[in-house]
Order: sequence, then C-alpha cells, then structure tokens
Amino acid sequence: MYVIGLTGGIAAGKSTVTKRLGELGAVTIDADQLAREAVAPGSPGLAAIRSRFGEGVIGPDGALDRPALGAIVFADESARLDLNGITHPAVIALFQERLRAAEAADPSAIVVYDIPLLAETGGRRGGTFEFVIVVEAPEEQRIRRLVELRGMDRSEAERRIASQSGDAERRALADVVIDSGGSLEHTLEQIDAAWEVVRRRAAAKHGGEAPDAPTPTSGPPAP
Repeated sequence: MYVIGLTGGIAAGKSTVTKRLGELGAVTIDADQLAREAVAPGSPGLAAIRSRFGEGVIGPDGALDRPALGAIVFADESARLDLNGITHPAVIALFQERLRAAEAADPSAIVVYDIPLLAETGGRRGGTFEFVIVVEAPEEQRIRRLVELRGMDRSEAERRIASQSGDAERRALADVVIDSGGSLEHTLEQIDAAWEVVRRRAAAKHGGEAPDAPTPTSGPPAP
C-alpha cells in the first residue's frame, strides 16, 4: 500500500483533485466524511460535543448543527482546540480502519487521504503519508468560491481562511503543489503529472513497474 496525504485550505480545490485521482485508480478517503461519522447521532463524539458546547449546537433531529458549531469554533480559538480534541482521535481511528480495509482488498493500493487540516494536526502524521500533495489557489479566489458556491458572507469566508494554516506552512509539507487557480484543464494536467510520479514511487516500493494508467473521464471543477 502507498498512502498519500492530500491537503489544502478551505475552497482550495481539493475535491477536484480527489475526484481525478479516484478516476485514475486511487482509493480515496475523505477526512470530512470521517468527521461526520465521528459525530453521528448516538456517537460518543456527539455526546462529548453536547457536553462541551451545549444544546445550541444540536439540531431538532438530534444531529449536530454544523453551522451553529462552526460559528462558535471559528470565532474562538480555545473552542476550536476543544473541538479538535474531541473529533481528531475518533477520526484517526476511523482512518486506520479504512486503511486496513484498503490493504486487505489490495496490498498494492494507492490510497489518497483528503485531509484539510494536515498542517494543523501534525504534518506528515509520523510517517503515515509517503507522499503529500498540497492544493492551493489565491486567497481572493477562495473567498469568492465560498461566497458564490457555498453561500457564506464575505466576513465568514475570511474568518474561515484565517483560522487555518497559511500557504507557506502547507508547502513545507509538500512533495507536489497543485495550483487550482487557473483553468480546469490546467488543474487536471497537474494532477495527472502528479499521479505519474506517485505510480512510479508506489511501483518502486512494491518492486515492480507501474501499470498503464486508465483514461479518466473529466467532470466539472469542485471547490
């Protein structure tokens, strides 16, 4: 198995990169999806969040009210750290489960973990990731994506971006940086080039030659 960490700031274009790598043959794991599982109704994670942040972050259906919680943690550093202390251990455990399943299905699998907060949560995770891809786009473009595509007001978008690590911190982790600020075609070209590097490294690890890559289908960009 060969494990890649894929990271980037909010609205940098990670979804586009993850989708393409999946088309090219990678097994993809989404940290945001694992985070949702970690705080699903009835989970210990949700109970801990209720205890720390109160009933105001629980919706009428008993599920986590993410906008309400987000408004708290993105405005209060101590609250954000408390939330991370609840969710990160649960997410790591779920990630390890997914890795074991991927390896059991295919010992030579290339696994891509889309993890937005890699720089904020320990860099390369103690050697878990053998290769790191960083996705970035100009800050103003990311703000525009958040406003136009996700319905945030500008001040909230700026606050979300400011709460995360900066480009320089993420680049310090990178084996490859993909700039998603241009056209979709240019972004896909960079992804495909990165995939060829990854395939060669994964093949070398397993003592063989990289197989021919499948021809992916293209889709619309995602923020």
